[in-house]
Amino acid sequence: MPEQTSSIISKVWGLCNPLRDDGVSYGDYLEQLTYLIFLKMSDEYSKPPYEKDTGIPVGYTWQDMNALKGAELEEQYKKTLEELGKQSGLLGQIFKQATNKISNAAILYRVVQMIDKEKWVSMSSDVKGEIYEGLLQKNAEDIKSGAGQYFTPRVLINIMTQLIAPQPGERCNDPACGTFGFMIAADRYVKDHTDDLFDLTVDQQEFQRTQAFSGCELVHDTHRLALMNAMLHDISGPIYLGDTLSNYGKEMKGYDVVLTNPPFGTRPQGSVAVDSARPEFIKTSDNQVNFLQHIMSIVKTGGRVAVVLPDNVLTDGNATAKVREKLLADFNLHTIL
Repeated sequence: MPEQTSSIISKVWGLCNPLRDDGVSYGDYLEQLTYLIFLKMSDEYSKPPYEKDTGIPVGYTWQDMNALKGAELEEQYKKTLEELGKQSGLLGQIFKQATNKISNAAILYRVVQMIDKEKWVSMSSDVKGEIYEGLLQKNAEDIKSGAGQYFTPRVLINIMTQLIAPQPGERCNDPACGTFGFMIAADRYVKDHTDDLFDLTVDQQEFQRTQAFSGCELVHDTHRLALMNAMLHDISGPIYLGDTLSNYGKEMKGYDVVLTNPPFGTRPQGSVAVDSARPEFIKTSDNQVNFLQHIMSIVKTGGRVAVVLPDNVLTDGNATAKVREKLLADFNLHTIL
């Protein structure tokens, strides 16, 4: 591991124990890092050589907060989160309903100072990604947080991605994207297996960054993490906040590659009924079978799919058996692992 990567990761992890002692979970720490790193990156983008208009209102920038301490820092941070949550676009998506979970002002100051000392925009996306994905994994392993359901083990993601082998120019999608791990692995695979990405035209490079990788996530807090994870990996493809199995999901189709680990079980209470939203589906209350039907409807002819499913999809009768029949009749089922 490069020395720069190791140094930054140890700084980020070094604050975990004091935060945990103060009652801050990995998930809360990850959430606060998301807000603070976003603010710091926006500040860097607003300066030369970038000089971008980041949309952050006057009075709520990183510079308005980073030199403060104690109660002043807490108050400014609170006001900044509230104000940015009112904004439109990506700002509003990242900061919607954001609150400060670090009640110890001294630790908040240490986190702010740690982030302030680094140049996040110029830092390699591999370094930023390794920091963030490490925290996502720790959060998933923290049983009390219940975050494991949104995090697929990296070894499983990587082997599925290698088997599917996404290529430059292909549209890849995860309809239940969690924190966007499959799409980040797909992006990494394309980069690792393309001799020279600079051989791609400017338009092709732009396609890879802004259109090649997309996803949809139902849970707002997880969607926020997916947005930040993608940004730190320099991916800006669409990540929708919504219910894939409602009418919303019909617009997402024609993909070359689908990689996903959809939620199992029955629909959450209060969800739109799948049979009314998607009358083209064979009627069933099983989430995994409905996601399989959705995937079958969005992959283009000649496309490739790798999906995690429980074994009841292989054995259940009734609606599940009918979906299986359709799968075997209309698709090339290559491997069951």
